[in-house]
Amino acid sequence: MTDYNFDDVILSALTEDIPQGDITSESVVPADSRSKAVIMAKEEGILAGIPVAQRVFELIDPSVSFRVLKRDGRFVQIGDLLAEIEGPSISLLKGERTALNFLQRMSGIATTTRKFVQILSGSGTKVLDTRKTTPGMRVLEKYAVKMGGGENHRSSLSDMVLLKDNHLHIVGSVSAAVRLAKEKVPSHIKVEVETTNMDEVKEAIESGADIIMLDNMPIEEMREAIQWVNGRVPLEVSGNVTLQNAAGLKDLGVDFISIGGLTHSYQSLDISLEFL
Repeated sequence: MTDYNFDDVILSALTEDIPQGDITSESVVPADSRSKAVIMAKEEGILAGIPVAQRVFELIDPSVSFRVLKRDGRFVQIGDLLAEIEGPSISLLKGERTALNFLQRMSGIATTTRKFVQILSGSGTKVLDTRKTTPGMRVLEKYAVKMGGGENHRSSLSDMVLLKDNHLHIVGSVSAAVRLAKEKVPSHIKVEVETTNMDEVKEAIESGADIIMLDNMPIEEMREAIQWVNGRVPLEVSGNVTLQNAAGLKDLGVDFISIGGLTHSYQSLDISLEFL
């Protein structure tokens, strides 16, 4: 958790949900009322976001006690208690929905990621996320991918060079784009090229690309490309990878498979907060 700072995202969510207080709770709940509550799994899956939920309550009211019962990355079953919370009733009510919103969505991403990881288990192929994340939520969603056993691709456009179809269309060719990138970025920055056919794969290799993405290629053409590259650079498969077709990619022997669906087509995990 030390590598992640979630406060900006959490504060933005709290400003959205309680911009001028919780008028319902503050009008009917006595100010000195105290309560205990538990966060409970109502569906099985991989947990992600417990430290985020804890931080929600800390930012609302530092006097709230939050006891973690299940750690991120763990498999949880229906009925499992994930955390115990105690403190002013109004503070617990203020944080309930925001904490659950983070927990449910992040756990959904982690659970989806783990399913892909399990399908590809034993192949040596790593599951990567993409930049297809909810605006403003990328740091949380990419953290959730890690909790599910996946790996993070670039977190922003500043991290690495990834020459995609629109770049190549503007520049004119793979070789010209790779040459320009190599001339202008520091040598430690990797240059990856998105390719859609064998001609582009060959041009990318011959131009000195560091990583090749095989994007939306028919599987037989991918096999041909993999055989031709023969381990000279890492290979990444991308494009419409689903839980239904991922098993068919397991024996390709590529280094990475990137999956936008990890962060744009997951199903939130059912988690509740219940007052005792």
